[in-house]
Amino acid sequence: MTNSVSGRALRTPDELRPWITGIEALAVEGADPRKPFVQLPDPTTKVIVRSEARGRPTLLVSGPRVRAAYHAGKRQVSCTEVRLAPGAVRPLLGVPAVDLVGRIVPLGALPGRPARQLAYELRWLEPEEVVARLADVLPGLLPTAAGGARTELLRAAVSALSVRSGHIPGHVREVARELAVSERQLRNLFSEGVGLSPKHYSRIDRVRAVLAHATELASAELAAVTGYYDQSHMTSDFRTLMGVPPRSYFTGRLPAPRSCQVIDRQ
Repeated sequence: MTNSVSGRALRTPDELRPWITGIEALAVEGADPRKPFVQLPDPTTKVIVRSEARGRPTLLVSGPRVRAAYHAGKRQVSCTEVRLAPGAVRPLLGVPAVDLVGRIVPLGALPGRPARQLAYELRWLEPEEVVARLADVLPGLLPTAAGGARTELLRAAVSALSVRSGHIPGHVREVARELAVSERQLRNLFSEGVGLSPKHYSRIDRVRAVLAHATELASAELAAVTGYYDQSHMTSDFRTLMGVPPRSYFTGRLPAPRSCQVIDRQ
């Protein structure tokens, strides 16, 4: 249906956990120009060390992606993706997360001193060397506390709005009430620390859960455990974010691919 992407989760060292939610080694395998490469909606900002054949790695930051993108078949490429925790974007990169939505920019072009230093430290590393170097240098570039009370509040809200085993995500109004903040305050927290509104974050997270569990559950059950009112609401959200309804996506009837724009020229 699409070009396959193999992913392998790497252990996140304890000293990085205040700032990083996960690290993954990825590779595009068997690239076929006749098949699209799918980038899923993703609410997370990532630092990417990308390697193509020989030469210096490319160091990028990929902001939240609000809808799926379908690209023409890619060459074989490997990379390490470092997923930043909610609230970690401004301390590391020097900009609020909302400024990176839909963008891919060079790590060294961002204004944060830690970002520039990190670009210097990683500039000649192979993807498999990234984790150890991050553990060596990143804690010294960032404050020891991961953002204080506002960040803790943001992360509690992200958790409450996320699909996970045994937990059906709440609605934005309910989560704001439980955390004793207004919906406006919650939106401001998300704009700064995640880049999306709480509602859009929740929609992306639910659709990603549908994609992850579509082969395990019947549609009605899948809608229920991911927090949708019913199956039709799930289908509507899926179509909006993925560009096609679930049946079309899983049978390979995808939108026409387009060329991939790697670096944002602003």
